[in-house]
Amino acid sequence: MIVTLDGPGGTGKSTVSRVVAHKAGLPHLDTGAFYRAATLAVIDSGVDPTRAEEVAAVVSRTSMSQENGRMYLDGRDVSAEIRGEAVTASVSAVSAHQAVRDILVERQREWVERHGHRGVIEGRDIGSVVFPHATVKVYLDATPEVRARRRALQTGENPTEVLDDLNRRDHFDSTRTASPMTVPEGATVIDTSRLGFDEVVDRLLEMIRSKS
Repeated sequence: MIVTLDGPGGTGKSTVSRVVAHKAGLPHLDTGAFYRAATLAVIDSGVDPTRAEEVAAVVSRTSMSQENGRMYLDGRDVSAEIRGEAVTASVSAVSAHQAVRDILVERQREWVERHGHRGVIEGRDIGSVVFPHATVKVYLDATPEVRARRRALQTGENPTEVLDDLNRRDHFDSTRTASPMTVPEGATVIDTSRLGFDEVVDRLLEMIRSKS
């Protein structure tokens, strides 16, 4: 049972996937944390995030693991560090390199294999690239304004600035050469703009039950 949740930021993807995984009795994997951990490794190494070969070399030799919602880099818990401003500013550049994505996709697949080929996996190219033959594929979406409002409530930032940042990230993710963000083939699109959290969770759980 592999469940993929794709979609842009601010759609509730992270929270929904964690709750769904818990209620369905499945492991949960946040693939974005892998890219953030890779970015932190690049920053710590002093390598320019735009230099593809050097960045890939750093990522290749760095150990990463995710267990119980915590992210580890060479055995060190970096769960808080990877959410910092420096990582946020550079993660798009690092994740745009195809060589980096190839390395991390393989590690994400290994993670799911170690967990019995089961899991709720969230990200931006999961149903399209990482697990194209997943049991259940979902693409969460919402209007940019709703997403910006949600993110601003979480972070305390100015909603207008958040909206600008989300629009820039959406454009980058959907137009990048390496694994652009798209609705995966066969995925169910759920617009969360006017749905309550519990409604979204219940809908996903029903989809999982129907495939069990």
